[in-house]
Amino acid sequence: MSRVAPLPPFAAIVVAAGQGLRAGQRLPKQFATWRGKPVVRHSVETLLNAGATAVVVAIPKGGEDIAKAALSGLDVQFVTGGETRQASVLNALETFNGSERVLIHDAARPVLPVEVIERLLLSLEANPGAIPALPVVDSLAVDEGGVMAGTADRETLRRIQTPQAFRYDDILAAHRAWPGPKDAGDDAQVLRAAGGTVGLVEGSEALKKLTFAEDFVTELPLVRMGSGFDVHRLVAREELWLGGIRIEHEKGLSGHSDADVALHAITDAILGAVAMGDIGDHFPPSDPKWRGASSDRFLQHAAGLAAEAGYRIGNIDLTIICEAPKIGPHREAMRCRIAELLGVDIAAISVKATTTERLGFTGRGEGIAAQAVATVIRD
Repeated sequence: MSRVAPLPPFAAIVVAAGQGLRAGQRLPKQFATWRGKPVVRHSVETLLNAGATAVVVAIPKGGEDIAKAALSGLDVQFVTGGETRQASVLNALETFNGSERVLIHDAARPVLPVEVIERLLLSLEANPGAIPALPVVDSLAVDEGGVMAGTADRETLRRIQTPQAFRYDDILAAHRAWPGPKDAGDDAQVLRAAGGTVGLVEGSEALKKLTFAEDFVTELPLVRMGSGFDVHRLVAREELWLGGIRIEHEKGLSGHSDADVALHAITDAILGAVAMGDIGDHFPPSDPKWRGASSDRFLQHAAGLAAEAGYRIGNIDLTIICEAPKIGPHREAMRCRIAELLGVDIAAISVKATTTERLGFTGRGEGIAAQAVATVIRD
């Protein structure tokens, strides 16, 4: 769906206050890792990128530390949830000031298509509430003690999802009027109980709710591959760090960090293998804290992200391109150091060197280039 005008401003609540233990994780499912990051982080990032003016996350009592770790670096506000989902949403609603529209979303639905957000906000132009819905495709039966006692007309039934969208004043008043301590199935029921109408918009099969342990078994491939390439200039009065070791040479590599092109290329190769951007995304050269930093940190960070995504390092194939220094005398030391940093056997690390027959900037001794290929394996 496309709109000529930009989306109207909206705030968002992400409900992440439950225990979520049915998923079989050691953490509540909303904070467990799914596809490389905590479940709750997926939808929060989408809401912020879609233009949410504020995002409030309802979290379990005592869950501040785990929530902050899961959403580090994101502009969100936390509120402690209540005894029921409805109470948690009310706590979050009370924190807003001046928002006209609010989306309320369950953290256990990590994939949030932006087009669903657009349809919901458009529906609010005609209704105080709007929810995404999908048709029921299977036949339905009434169960009485394990015996089929009747059927239901699936043509009039819909599967309801989140996020659900509301005009803020209407949903706040409805939650305040809700007859607790009874819980509500969702916020649309709260609005309807207060006399509000709820529009239906097309939902998405991508908005699947993570509930059971099998939902966390991903279909990612067993082996993935990434490539990396980096170049740095050779200058006087700089240390030369290459492949994780310091080499005595008349010139060193210039860059914001220690400019180790070999480790940078490997880092990018690993990040590419798990589709997590590049070294500049994680360690921007504009950030002064990385000035002179050891590239060891970059490489280990990339390996850690791969591990969080469920992968271990399979092998590394590195090629260093330069006229000088000669790489041969340092090859084994580089292999040992890279293997140590990645926590793998040295047999998984290949280091090669070549020249450009004195052609180009490497041939003129103006810089060093490196390219790497990394494979990662899911056991």
